[in-house]
Amino acid sequence: MEAFRDIQPPRLLLGSGSPRRRELLQAMGLTFEVVRPEVDETYPSHLQGHQITDYLAALKAEALNPAREAGTVLLTADTIVWHQGRVLEKPASAEEAQLALEQLSGHWHEVITSVCFRTQGESVTTHAITRVKFAPLELDVISEYVASGQPMDKAGAYGIQEWIGLVGVEAIDGSYTNVVGLPTHLVYKTLKTLAKRGF
Repeated sequence: MEAFRDIQPPRLLLGSGSPRRRELLQAMGLTFEVVRPEVDETYPSHLQGHQITDYLAALKAEALNPAREAGTVLLTADTIVWHQGRVLEKPASAEEAQLALEQLSGHWHEVITSVCFRTQGESVTTHAITRVKFAPLELDVISEYVASGQPMDKAGAYGIQEWIGLVGVEAIDGSYTNVVGLPTHLVYKTLKTLAKRGF
């Protein structure tokens, strides 16, 4: 894809197992390899909002610690749902997923994604914040979505691109792809800057 040719590093590593992040990078026409970080995703309790995702995205990059050869860019990311001053994590059970969606129902929340870029010579971390408003969700709608198993690998227990988002999301303020899991406008902007420096 011509528009993205100038931001393609000689070697791009995606440090994430997320299929949604893979799909977004593919849609941008980028060629990349997938590597998966093995990290304990705990963070200092004093961190708030984007401080959490900035910390975790950088932690994942540090865990992978690839050979820093010239021309290689490692991209790692972390996404959280921030609601009423706390994080709604990926649910550990159907009960947690049900509770999270009941809390989001009828309210605004923030989806925050941080992206860390590591090259031979530098590390850059950036983030995007999108506000999302759910209409009031009927309990049977929430239960049906939870029973599908779809919420279990997603921050905040939902995917905006899935049917719960299609029927439930009333308004969005900010980047849509950020809510999916990767703010592509920031990926493009940062890779373009790195390309000018020669990766």
